[in-house]
Amino acid sequence: MPVQNRLRQWLPQLDRRIWLLAAGRLLSQIGIGFVLFYAPIFFVNEVGLSATQVGLGVGSEALSGLVGRFLGGSMTDSAFWGRRKTLLLSALISALADVVLLVSNNFPVFVLGNLLMGFGVGLYWPSTEAVVADITPADDRSESYAVVRLADSIGLGVGVILGGVLISTTQRYRLLFAVDGISFLVFFGLIYWTIKETRPDQESDRTFLQGWNVALRDALLLIYVTVNILFTSYIAQIQSTLPVYVNQFVPTPTGSGLPEATISILFTGHVILAALVQLPIARRLKPLPYPQALMVSACCWGLGFTLVWATGIGVLRPASLGIGLALAIMALALTAYTPVAAAFVVMLAPEALRGVYLSVNSMCWAIGYMIGPPIGGWALDQSAAVANGFWLVAAVSVVPLLAVLTLLDRRLAAQPHRSL
Repeated sequence: MPVQNRLRQWLPQLDRRIWLLAAGRLLSQIGIGFVLFYAPIFFVNEVGLSATQVGLGVGSEALSGLVGRFLGGSMTDSAFWGRRKTLLLSALISALADVVLLVSNNFPVFVLGNLLMGFGVGLYWPSTEAVVADITPADDRSESYAVVRLADSIGLGVGVILGGVLISTTQRYRLLFAVDGISFLVFFGLIYWTIKETRPDQESDRTFLQGWNVALRDALLLIYVTVNILFTSYIAQIQSTLPVYVNQFVPTPTGSGLPEATISILFTGHVILAALVQLPIARRLKPLPYPQALMVSACCWGLGFTLVWATGIGVLRPASLGIGLALAIMALALTAYTPVAAAFVVMLAPEALRGVYLSVNSMCWAIGYMIGPPIGGWALDQSAAVANGFWLVAAVSVVPLLAVLTLLDRRLAAQPHRSL
């Protein structure tokens, strides 16, 4: 009993449907984790596609994801589709994408599978984020988003581990897509049987484009978009640029670069720490206005990038310690950002347009991931001085970010009806 009481005190007291949705998202992310890192390896080594073809196929997923987000925002707000039907459709399309990838043996079918997956995921994000906003009081939204993001992180991590075990024991890569598809069908069933429509009743419905016209004329939202794209490009650097930089450029006694085993331990620690501090960080930042909470995240990003730069030029030694500290700080930055970002957009949105506004928020992620990795990759293809300087530039970019957040904070203070 004492353990149960402590657990109840640690976990936020939220609507039961939040926990059901989090469970569904955890299962879905386990499936995604199964294929996340292993699908490119399979299509290059087993199917025989070139690395360029795989890159183009994965890129097509990002493009269809933008289309899915655009349509998903309006569908989520519509009387006919609403949150629930849009979520169910996204799960079915994603499961169909896995079927296509399961049988894929050539480039066109591979692209089709990625297009379907991107579209399904694009429909998913505005609808699932709107459900969280609908069933959570304004004061608790940051913690609600922290819970579902925690479920995402745990599911993704478990999926990556289990996918690696499956591959190492069976070498049957196509099973990964089968497991992923089943996870989407389980998610479909959970939503179908446990989550009713949460869309608030509205006196009248806007046409498809009217909601977007309102959102794109919202000055505060447009200012926030610039902030959000920069934040998401930071996250993309952790996943795409930093591992390669640490492996190739960080100075060590035996040469440049940490070995893969050490990198694996460091990044696994980063993921675990992010999961452990997700709820405590959300709770500590809860009293702050959203722009000020995002300033905390921005400062942590700046410090983390500075530590990477200092390690790269040999100021921080050993390199494993410097990178470990940087990843720990960036874990705090990530957990300070993710729940607050979604809650901030919900606060800006009229109740009838939560889907469209959250679609804009989701598009920022897609754009950040489209521009962040290529810039980081370009820097790593240059000299060591440019590769090292890239992290210093990233740290300095936090300064204008803080200036924009300060502007947002002041403008929100001047509009009390939109402040939390």
